[in-house]
Amino acid sequence: MAKQTALYPVHASSGAKIVDFGGWDMPLHYGSQIEEHHKVRQGAGMFDVSHMTTVDVTGNEARKFLRYLLANDVAKLFLEGKALYSGMLNDDGGVVDDLIAYFRGPNNYRLVVNASTFEKDMAWLTDKASDFDVALDHRTGYTTLAVQGPTSREAAIRAMSEDCASAATELTPFSSVSCGDWFIARTGYTGEDGFEITVPDSDAEAFWYALIAEGVAPCGLGCRDTLRLEAGMNLYGSDMDETISPLEANMGWTVDLKDEDRDFIGKAAILAQKAAGVQQKLVGLVLEEKGVLRSHQRVIIPGIGEGVITSGSFSPTLKLGIAMARVPAATTETALVEIRKKEVPVKVIKPSFVRNGKQVF
Repeated sequence: MAKQTALYPVHASSGAKIVDFGGWDMPLHYGSQIEEHHKVRQGAGMFDVSHMTTVDVTGNEARKFLRYLLANDVAKLFLEGKALYSGMLNDDGGVVDDLIAYFRGPNNYRLVVNASTFEKDMAWLTDKASDFDVALDHRTGYTTLAVQGPTSREAAIRAMSEDCASAATELTPFSSVSCGDWFIARTGYTGEDGFEITVPDSDAEAFWYALIAEGVAPCGLGCRDTLRLEAGMNLYGSDMDETISPLEANMGWTVDLKDEDRDFIGKAAILAQKAAGVQQKLVGLVLEEKGVLRSHQRVIIPGIGEGVITSGSFSPTLKLGIAMARVPAATTETALVEIRKKEVPVKVIKPSFVRNGKQVF
């Protein structure tokens, strides 16, 4: 039986189409996935993302442990509340999972990782933590709402208590603050500004309806996927996995090699790959004629080689077919995609299409 978030009864009574997502019953949409997509791009929408895994890492060696566990370096986090994005790598340099790490104080960090990889991630964290003086606390009993869009922060602040509203108003991008039992982060997965707000389950329903009263639209995970694709944000299991290194997944910027004395899992493999030359890269594709790009379609780069679409869809914002694809490193500005046995030309760009509601290519 699939797991359910504290807001499942609200989703069901609101007429949401419920689907299985990583072992959870989650809303796909509340009537129109495209309308929900536009509400986030043009105003404010909210997603129940309580299925995501939150793990607090504390103890005398928490910082040391995370400097070893992650390819990005938590030593860069010295202001309380600041966050960074990173991959957890295996010894071969493949991505075990991607996550956000929040610095909450000396030897006190919070990790938020993907829902569908919970068991694998907890086993990995537990195994790697065994050599360090740290404690892992998988947080349960909480609901997380991602409130996203150009008017989302103002709406969310109006729906909060005065104390939390005051704290949230001061947040800069990729930072967080605790307000009693609430945890407010200025992060997201849509390419829009907003908050990801974690509250006790007992507060979830009242906060959900307070947000609706402030004009925030309930949205399902269907449009969250098209929003993140337009923003060029990777989806674990599609755009990267344990066989793909960050250098092949447009995540090279998350690998911090500045401190030569710092060792981290996968470092040797990353250095070897850089020395040998990265053979493939993740790019964006734009189909400028009628049609839709789909995952697993073949990408042909004449005279160079072939690749594959890792994520593809119709872009509601651009009204074009867009995709992310892994292709040979020598690929330049054009390619062909095989659609129904026909080779269709596509434009090759950096893997980002829309940010803050505007086309970026």
